[in-house]
Amino acid sequence: MSAEAQKQAAGEAAAALVERGMVVGLGTGSTAAWFVKALAARDLGVTCVATSTSTAELAVSLGITVAELGETKTIDLTVDGADEIGPGLSLIKGGGAALLREKLVWEASRRCVVIADAVKQVKVLGRFPLPIEVVAFGHKLTALKICDALGECDIGVAPRLRMRDGQPVRTDGGNLIYDAACGRIEAPAALAAALKSVTGVVDHGLFLDLADHALIGGPDGVSTLEP
Repeated sequence: MSAEAQKQAAGEAAAALVERGMVVGLGTGSTAAWFVKALAARDLGVTCVATSTSTAELAVSLGITVAELGETKTIDLTVDGADEIGPGLSLIKGGGAALLREKLVWEASRRCVVIADAVKQVKVLGRFPLPIEVVAFGHKLTALKICDALGECDIGVAPRLRMRDGQPVRTDGGNLIYDAACGRIEAPAALAAALKSVTGVVDHGLFLDLADHALIGGPDGVSTLEP
């Protein structure tokens, strides 16, 4: 089974968790897109909250009702992908530059399910560069402060500004993304706290203690992981 087929299988398995009338959080990225398509095919009359403009546009094009965060009393279930899934369902997210909106939706949800193909599982987080969303004003100074925060956690790398077509990548909120190729993140909670304390850092791609379970597409089908 190809990686894309594994993503599709995980997305379809997650769509089976949705019940009629739910409010559902929609993640961002290629795996989340499979979930959105499978959810639309079920035609359950759900209302959804999207984590990015691209996801909202996909959902609306498929006939799904999309509300803004805060327009519904609660979000029953959020389904989203991840760039890495580590021990205890610790995650790195943000490869799609939507980490802030994703985290806002995750934290507003009663239940969060992460979906991925098998290659996303790792024994230690950090192989995938950690995205860090920063305010554009003074971002070069913020990057220096991020270096100090990484150093406090024994990670001796400099974050790199994410570029596309010769221009800095902008998030839906107008912020910039720096990526830190940490290699290994031995203490995710400590690093999360250190980065969050930097003025100019909006948020980071460490999603800790947020996922309730994971659906992993693999060569032999979809398996479930618990924290």
